[in-house]
Amino acid sequence: MPMGTPTASPTASATAGADPRLPPARDYGTLGPGSDLVSYKPVEPRGGGGRVVAAILVGVILALPFVATGSVRAAWHRLQQFFVQQGWSEPVWPAVLSQHDLERLDRQPAQKQAELLLERAVNHSPGASDQIAARVDRWRGRLRFTNSLNSLLTAALNSNDLGVRAIGVEVDLAAYNVAKMPASADRLIAQANSSDRATRIWALWTLGLIANRGVETDRITQTLIDHLHDQDPVSRQWTVEGLALVGSEAAVEPLLQTFHDDPVTLVRERAACSLAQSGLFTEELRRSAIPKILTYTDDPALDAPTHAFAFHALRDITGQNLPDDPAAWQSWYEANR
Repeated sequence: MPMGTPTASPTASATAGADPRLPPARDYGTLGPGSDLVSYKPVEPRGGGGRVVAAILVGVILALPFVATGSVRAAWHRLQQFFVQQGWSEPVWPAVLSQHDLERLDRQPAQKQAELLLERAVNHSPGASDQIAARVDRWRGRLRFTNSLNSLLTAALNSNDLGVRAIGVEVDLAAYNVAKMPASADRLIAQANSSDRATRIWALWTLGLIANRGVETDRITQTLIDHLHDQDPVSRQWTVEGLALVGSEAAVEPLLQTFHDDPVTLVRERAACSLAQSGLFTEELRRSAIPKILTYTDDPALDAPTHAFAFHALRDITGQNLPDDPAAWQSWYEANR
């Protein structure tokens, strides 16, 4: 599931009315296949060739102090290129949390525990997500949005692993000190109607977080759908982000409608990205949007940027790299649905 535009968490105190310091959403598609968020997968050297090349590399390294010639430097460059072309890599450590690691972790403050384990989870270390799930309730109200935690949350919420995204949601809620209970939904729904924009958009984001965790999901989904018609385009943008976090079947059609109809290009763009990349939708739900998105590729009611968003969304959902040609995409879909 290739990732694209990060849906960065609003960085805020959980205190009502606090300034969320919301980061601007990046242009759709600034990240994608080949980005540094693609999961690490060790590749075994084929046919034992990796060992041979490693031996050659050691020889070149040992020779460098004595034969600093252009030919040696050229050989070094060719070996570097070989490693890149072959995808040769291997893990530098086993990544499994040992009992010793956990005992040391227990002696750390909550902030350090959260940051260390979230970094491990983003890197797909076995057991890291389970450790976060076991500890996250104890972290609630004890975490601060440091630069480090913000960066890790952004990476987690854009992971190519839906489970890592879900664990990012848990840590985000703990850092906001928002409990997963109906009373939180009541308070956030009221704040989503605030006249203060900062309070309003923070609430729209956080509603998506708790709905994804099973708190008043149907009620919150309908609340967010209603906010897709707000006069303020920034509120509509963060409503889209909230619906993407909910990640439910009921959120797909409203996002498709926003993708098609919203008068603001950025809001349409964020709806496209939410359907294709961002949030907590499963691959199955993203693929359910393909037929409607196909009709958008040559809909005369839509402008050129929206047509481009539609083609980009199709590439992200399917992993196919077809040209911006509605007929080519329709043909592919008929052959592969």
